Amino acid sequence: MEFTNAAELIELCSEQKKKISQVMMDREIILFHSSREKIMKRMHHTYDIMKKAVNKALNEELTSMGGLIGGESKKLYARIKTEQSVCGDIVSKAISYAVGVLEVNSSMGLIVAAPTAGSSGVIPGVFLAIQETFGLSDEEMVEALFNAGAIGYLITRNATVSGAEGGCQAEVGAASAMAAAAVCELRGGTPSQCLDAASTALTNVLGLVCDPIAGLVEAPCQKRNAMGASNALISAEMTLCGVRHIVPFDETVEAMYRVGKSMPHELRETAMGGIAATPTACGLCKSIFKE
Repeated sequence: MEFTNAAELIELCSEQKKKISQVMMDREIILFHSSREKIMKRMHHTYDIMKKAVNKALNEELTSMGGLIGGESKKLYARIKTEQSVCGDIVSKAISYAVGVLEVNSSMGLIVAAPTAGSSGVIPGVFLAIQETFGLSDEEMVEALFNAGAIGYLITRNATVSGAEGGCQAEVGAASAMAAAAVCELRGGTPSQCLDAASTALTNVLGLVCDPIAGLVEAPCQKRNAMGASNALISAEMTLCGVRHIVPFDETVEAMYRVGKSMPHELRETAMGGIAATPTACGLCKSIFKE
């Protein structure tokens, strides 16, 4: 049941006539010597944390550690209710929820690092927006998390999800790929289409640097989670209508890893380059740390 790359995963899905989520669930059952019920219970707990983080941002006044973000989720959600959204309902909800999770994270609240704290808003944002829009059950969403987990596992095994190692393309890019694949499965996509959607999402952010202002997971991280959420939805939609990704998932992951390795250290979470090195950002850093 073990698979180490996308080619092996697709082969298993084909042989067993199963979805990616089902193959990943089988792997978890074997790996942890557990039952489906116990595995599902743990994943339900994970999804519950995601939902609570979104609701916390929408209903509470949150103050980030650095004071760089706070209240953005409420502003976005209020616009959905009072204005005709430029993005449409589903994307507007997804980005509202995604930025909210980053507010919870930066104010020391409980989140799910999926796959990292810096990219923790993408999957909850996309999942809750999809669930509300299409009236899906928690059971369906939890099963889809196993699909997302399979994509994250493959990226982690064969490349990286660390901003310090691969830039933001590895963090938000991986989260976006995970969400895109899961949405594709939820909307009836095949395993091959799920991997195409993940490849598209990852390719769309190839080369994205990690440059947190003052070294904090606040800005521009929060807005990049919004971008990652919308990227996931775009990638899934393109795939579901028959737009193929030319390069296989395994090759896309390898390309991302090589790009990350080629980035100078200033652009890999050190806050020494990119937007973090601008005069304004440096001034904010001094203000935050009273230097």
